[in-house]
Amino acid sequence: MKRFLIYIFLTIICFLFQTTLFQWLELADIVPNILLILVISIGYMRGINEAMFLGILCGLCIDLMYGNYIGFYALLYLVIGFFSGCTSYFYEQDDYTMPIVLIGIGDLVYGILFYSLSFLLRARLNIFYYFRRIMIPEIIYTVIAGIIFYKLLHSLNGFLNKVEKKEE
Repeated sequence: MKRFLIYIFLTIICFLFQTTLFQWLELADIVPNILLILVISIGYMRGINEAMFLGILCGLCIDLMYGNYIGFYALLYLVIGFFSGCTSYFYEQDDYTMPIVLIGIGDLVYGILFYSLSFLLRARLNIFYYFRRIMIPEIIYTVIAGIIFYKLLHSLNGFLNKVEKKEE
């Protein structure tokens, strides 16, 4: 129960970082996707169920504030949470390269799904412009931010695991 309350708190904090602090730190009109880092990191460390819960929660935050349709971003983050949760079977405590690669792949999948569902269905077929102008810079910026945020989330996960073991 404590872990889920902390997840809700983390979602709010990451959402505030993404929508306020990193708006000031944008590079070439690109902001890193901090909520995506949160979903992929927790999915990698904790598994499918917690990643899907966080995916829906993070997606609903964006839907309620910025989305045209409720559930669009929730679906995107849910799918990415599911696939990042599937990688939890390969989780090792000391591995920092696998989650960073997953953050890059997850942001690529997010960009492709977003393009497909938002632009492609409206007959905007210039995917190379979108790929070059938005997806590649966002992947790079998100991976750089992911290096910092993953270390923080990893240490928080270790602390919560110790607390849960003491309570048992």
